[in-house]
Amino acid sequence: MPTSDHADPLATGSAPSAWANEQQLIAALRAGDEAAFMRLVDQHHASMVRVATVYVQSLTLAEEVAQETWVRLLKSLDRFEGRSSLKTWLFRILTNTAITYGKREARQIPFSDLEGPETDLDESALSPERFIPADAPDSAGHWAAGPTPWRMETLEDRLVKRETLRRIQQAIDVLPPNQRAVITLHDVEGWESKEICNILGISETNQRVLLHRARSKVRQALERYFEEADEVR
Repeated sequence: MPTSDHADPLATGSAPSAWANEQQLIAALRAGDEAAFMRLVDQHHASMVRVATVYVQSLTLAEEVAQETWVRLLKSLDRFEGRSSLKTWLFRILTNTAITYGKREARQIPFSDLEGPETDLDESALSPERFIPADAPDSAGHWAAGPTPWRMETLEDRLVKRETLRRIQQAIDVLPPNQRAVITLHDVEGWESKEICNILGISETNQRVLLHRARSKVRQALERYFEEADEVR
């Protein structure tokens, strides 16, 4: 790509996640500014691959999805109207591309109706056995078996271990696709809730429910892991 005479909107000292003038960045990209494009790739490519793995079965295919997304971005820049941020638009292209690839791999993800039954709004995030029955006279709904307390010094020691991080990722990987997408974007990538809703086309209520379900299941998986680790000591 030829480099234009535009000032680099991604120059050192700027905030890559919140450029002061996104229109300047878009103008540079449309003018074929290779430096601006490569800085954008450096900023988002790794996250794009991680998000793509929600929809496709292999890291290799996720990388292919990300590459295809960059091609589609460049081809459609002239149609970008700025109704959302460039980052939101980029990841919307990514998710649409990944869903297409997922369908080809016989792994269609039901994001077309996340506000329907797939959201499991009535699903209990925790096992009912952990609560006192509703017919108890004074303490109905209270904890019968509360969450296992994690001592911070022990948690910090364990979190630095690769095995703990691997267990966290394993717990995320087996979540339902809609929950996996939300917790990946929110807790792994650090996206704001509004951005996630825009990307996935879901309401803020459903985003909160999906995130709560996902976090609860990951926590339960970690509780089991910690209990097993304590038993072998």
